[in-house]
Amino acid sequence: MFVQNLRAKNPLIHCITNYVTVNDVANAIIACGASPIMADDINEVAEITKISDALVINLGTLNERTVKSMKASLKQANLDDKITVLDPVGASVSKFRSSVAKELLKEFRFSVIKGNLSEIKFLNDLKSSSKGVDISDKDKDESLENIAFIARNLATKTGAIIVITGQTDIISDENTTYICKNGNSMMAEFSGSGCILAGLIAAFVCANKDMPLKAALMAVCCNGVAGDLAKQKNVLTKVGNMTFKQNLIDEIYKMSDDKIEDLAKFEEIE
Repeated sequence: MFVQNLRAKNPLIHCITNYVTVNDVANAIIACGASPIMADDINEVAEITKISDALVINLGTLNERTVKSMKASLKQANLDDKITVLDPVGASVSKFRSSVAKELLKEFRFSVIKGNLSEIKFLNDLKSSSKGVDISDKDKDESLENIAFIARNLATKTGAIIVITGQTDIISDENTTYICKNGNSMMAEFSGSGCILAGLIAAFVCANKDMPLKAALMAVCCNGVAGDLAKQKNVLTKVGNMTFKQNLIDEIYKMSDDKIEDLAKFEEIE
């Protein structure tokens, strides 16, 4: 149903994202059944957001010019009640990045916030450290129960669905929390798997607005199942990380609701 709805509606996803992974994000959005537009110039972003179905904001290659564009697009998206996804890449790495992340959270509403545990802890005003844009080694040892609590707490503060990526992914609003155990270590062997996921979440949620939490969960499952299937190909052919990335996007393209139902490993937790 979720994939079927997405492909039937073919929503337009506006991404103000980072220059490292922009091509992969665009292709993954196409693969899942949506259409990407990657405009980031201040002279057009509000117009682009207005005609789009969802907006993705990614802080990966942040600069003063794109911050202005992000704010203009978010203002328009909130005005029109569009689906908005924040990917606070490396939120605590620098003072500039930290201040922008907090400003956006204070000034605008987000439908979904997706990040690793270090990024989500920072947004939650909890002590965190990060290894560049990756989760810190210390945060990798956090218990699943604590991570779920952190997700629900930020969801309560912001009204957003919170997705925390890791060995086990957490998907939560203020009341209900799911875990997804799909995915594998190969997904950390190339730059962009998290950025791809943000695009998928935007596409799934805006195509299934009546069930946003379940739609976000299905996006995470889609990405994880695709990663598992791509790894199986890698094992058979003994190829490297770039072929894995290509296979991941191919598997997103071939995804179906039945495949997710058969292969997704998720459950609701307390």
